[in-house]
Amino acid sequence: MRVLLVEDDPRLSSDLSRTLQAAGYLVETSDNGEQAWFLGDTEDYGAVVLDLGLPGMDGLSVLKRWRTAGRHMPVLILTARASWAERVDGIDAGADDYLPKPFRNEELLARLRAIVRRSAGHAAPVLSSGDLMLDERQMKVSLAGVPVPLSQLEYRLIAYLLRQSGRVVPQHELEENVYGLGHDHDSNALEVLIRRVRKKLGAEIIETRRGFGYMIPETAE
Repeated sequence: MRVLLVEDDPRLSSDLSRTLQAAGYLVETSDNGEQAWFLGDTEDYGAVVLDLGLPGMDGLSVLKRWRTAGRHMPVLILTARASWAERVDGIDAGADDYLPKPFRNEELLARLRAIVRRSAGHAAPVLSSGDLMLDERQMKVSLAGVPVPLSQLEYRLIAYLLRQSGRVVPQHELEENVYGLGHDHDSNALEVLIRRVRKKLGAEIIETRRGFGYMIPETAE
């Protein structure tokens, strides 16, 4: 899943990028408000981690412009500002959660997973379809209770489709959230990846809708 990280502190941005990538996310970064607003307004992200203290345009203004324009991606605000009034302003502006600095990366990941789940209508940290289960906390996939080892790309594919279970995901959207925007890969790379996953999890796990895309049903047959 693509995540936009908006943070102007180079060291913190680099640290958070590594943390998010290790957790299976595709991370794109911005260090100023104007660029962040443009990216969030023109690209489809699964979530945004947004610092409030940004050059060019502050994070609260960025968030308000996104929401006014009808951009509904879940947003986790980061800020060094400690006042409760500023936290209320952030929530009222459309933030899904608020994390004051300093924080532990583990808490950031937990809060990010939670807002992504809520935006997709999921309550528990375990995603499932029939016998297929994915534990986001441990980044583990199992089938009928048996753990199934997956590569990073295979995990991203299953995680994204499970988060979108019951919806047909177009090929271009799936490629962007598995490989990243602009990633140089073979034209049939996604089909090859899906074949690998089907060999491990069963041919019926991922349905192909010719001309439309791929999906995992909400309840497997």
